[in-house]
Amino acid sequence: MLLRQREFRIAADVVTDAWTSFPDVRAVAVIGSVAKALWKEVPRFSEFRRQGIEVWHECRDLDLALWIDSPQQLAGLRRAAARALRAAFERAAGTSVVSQQLDIFLIEPGTDRYLGRLCDFKACPNDKRDCAAPGCGAIPFNKVIPDFKPRSDLLEPATYSMLYERGKGRLRSALELPNVEESLPKPGRSKERPAPP
Repeated sequence: MLLRQREFRIAADVVTDAWTSFPDVRAVAVIGSVAKALWKEVPRFSEFRRQGIEVWHECRDLDLALWIDSPQQLAGLRRAAARALRAAFERAAGTSVVSQQLDIFLIEPGTDRYLGRLCDFKACPNDKRDCAAPGCGAIPFNKVIPDFKPRSDLLEPATYSMLYERGKGRLRSALELPNVEESLPKPGRSKERPAPP
């Protein structure tokens, strides 16, 4: 799970770099469990639950907040992310994340109002069931999820996980976000403290 989170963080950097050239992109931040140091929990699987076995939380996708001035370039943003992830995989950059594993929350600059999600389908509208949601595709590639209301703390991680801001450039790598690996013993190393000099 720790390695999976790392792959998602590498993907966050790859996608952010691909988006920095778009004039409508105001900012990009990692949100959700990929932004946080992982925690241990008893998973939903019955064999673990019965025994009370804790494992690291599973990051299932990469949640990114994307502040945009205009929705005019959503198709281009979708293509750029998919291309960048494919190129990163081909050059063995340490991630095998695909664009379908991205969950991009579109955010209005200034108000932080949730606008929708960046659709990952190649065409909009499409003949997929998701596309039948009322209002979906009214703005091309802005996916509408019926009855979704963002939690009040959706953007809370952005206080420390902002990767890019227009005018400031790249602020950090996603690999610098809070991590539990520093507290884990390194493979092949003793857990004992070194003797003082």
